[in-house]
Amino acid sequence: MDYHVKPIGKTCSKTGQELAPGELCYSILIQQDGEQTRLDFSPDGWDGPPEGTIAQWRSLIPEPVTEKKRTINVESLITFFEQLYEEASPAQEQLLYVLSLLLVQKRRLILEGTRQDGEIEYLQLSGSHGEGPYDVRDQKLDESEIKRLQNSMNQYLETGQFDMA
Repeated sequence: MDYHVKPIGKTCSKTGQELAPGELCYSILIQQDGEQTRLDFSPDGWDGPPEGTIAQWRSLIPEPVTEKKRTINVESLITFFEQLYEEASPAQEQLLYVLSLLLVQKRRLILEGTRQDGEIEYLQLSGSHGEGPYDVRDQKLDESEIKRLQNSMNQYLETGQFDMA
């Protein structure tokens, strides 16, 4: 028989007091209203397992999980930007454009202006450390293209490799 047990509760099932991280906790699995239910107790609220208990255990209340905010290594992104700029294929031009916007947002590239070449518009950029100048074609991306490129950027930030699919 499989049991699906919910995570530890925030309060004692008997006293209502908060279950604090690092403190001892008594937990039981009991049948209530035709369903298995987990109940958690503080040491003050624990009188032993009630009748009908399926399982019981004791544990320490875990520390809350905090997600680490990912930091972006801007210098590695500028290096990648420069590589893409030198050898950008038509498929990579969109990625180059999105990357240039990210680097402008991070103040590593400076938007000097725009220029027109017929019907094509270019962003005129320079590096905040004197690199450039760079002319990056405005890609006029739609929502689905932006999502695809965001996924590629996220993959790069996590693994250092791009999937252009």
